[in-house]
Amino acid sequence: MEAAPRRARKKAEGGASSNVFSMFDQSQIQEFKEAFTIMDQNRDGFIDKEDLRDTFAALGRINVKNEELEAMVKEAPGPINFTVFLTMFGEKLKGTDPEETILHAFKVFDTEGKGFVKADFIKEKLMTQADRFSEEEVKQMFAAFPPDVCGNLDYRNLCYVITHGEEKD
Repeated sequence: MEAAPRRARKKAEGGASSNVFSMFDQSQIQEFKEAFTIMDQNRDGFIDKEDLRDTFAALGRINVKNEELEAMVKEAPGPINFTVFLTMFGEKLKGTDPEETILHAFKVFDTEGKGFVKADFIKEKLMTQADRFSEEEVKQMFAAFPPDVCGNLDYRNLCYVITHGEEKD
């Protein structure tokens, strides 16, 4: 008769519980909700392989391998609803510093791992996705951190400046 309580306790400790909501403040939860909504392309309340494929396509990455998508979906303990999505981000972010978190966000756009992204591409994403930047906010960002002569934004440097300030040792 001891099996049921152990199962219940295990679910409370390891399952997708509402405790994950206490890890983030309300504005962060809202940002995650916006990201989830963008990724849930078919609007069924779950993120699956096809949603991931469509999200990558929207970001300009067309030929994502099926194995890569399956590996992403398998990271979840079950169907990926918003609570599971938030839990997965909580686990990924636990112990990471802000610079690493920001770098990971930029690496999504840097599919070839070059260390930079096209400034025009970032401008378009900043002005059309989630908390949209205005033209003036984009100008301010590029004034503070201008792209190189080829129009590339060195996001590694940008992340360093964002998290450590402008002075380098």
